Amino acid sequence: MEIAVTYTLYFFIYSFIGWLLEVICKLIEQKKFINRGFLIGPICPIYGYGVLGIVLLIGKDTSDILAIFLKAIFICSLLEYFTSYFMEKLFHARWWDYSKKKFHINGRICLETMVPFGLLGCIVIYFVHPVIVNFVNAIPAWLQLVFASLFMLIYIIDNMVSFRVMNKIKSEIKKQTMDNTETIRKKILEWIDSNSVLYKHIKNAYPKFKIKIVGDRNGKSI
Repeated sequence: MEIAVTYTLYFFIYSFIGWLLEVICKLIEQKKFINRGFLIGPICPIYGYGVLGIVLLIGKDTSDILAIFLKAIFICSLLEYFTSYFMEKLFHARWWDYSKKKFHINGRICLETMVPFGLLGCIVIYFVHPVIVNFVNAIPAWLQLVFASLFMLIYIIDNMVSFRVMNKIKSEIKKQTMDNTETIRKKILEWIDSNSVLYKHIKNAYPKFKIKIVGDRNGKSI
């Protein structure tokens, strides 16, 4: 029970750090705040899952930095690939696309992002994680449970709201009868702009999303 609570806190801490990194990068790049990620709250779960995967796979053996680098690339790239795949299948849109980058795999992952994954994995294992471990261990067990339970409740609610928003967008995509994906995309963007900030968040987080048409358009399959 205690281990589960501790790792739950690790997950939320790294999810927040990942979100913070994404926001800072976009702030530097575009000179404005953009709430990154699929969820509404300030977390990017893919970072949390990625770091937990690295920590669990590596364990206590941190003697081989090259192995850690390669394991971090493998775990994070696998996560990014399948997150892209399942989000596309669920919501009929490609939310990011690396097709124009060199050395990509189906536009879902590319060398340009894989190498930073490895570097960040090494930084986390050698510098960040020891600090996080000491920080969490300094929190009384009962308070860890309170924080973990509260964060998990908020996380579940956030997922429910976010999936509702994404399903609304998906439904709007399915209503479109045009065959041109770019025309559909413009219509969807106009529809998003006419809705609440929850919908605009998705547009801002994934500004280059692409509509994916599946099956026969005459049969309204998309």
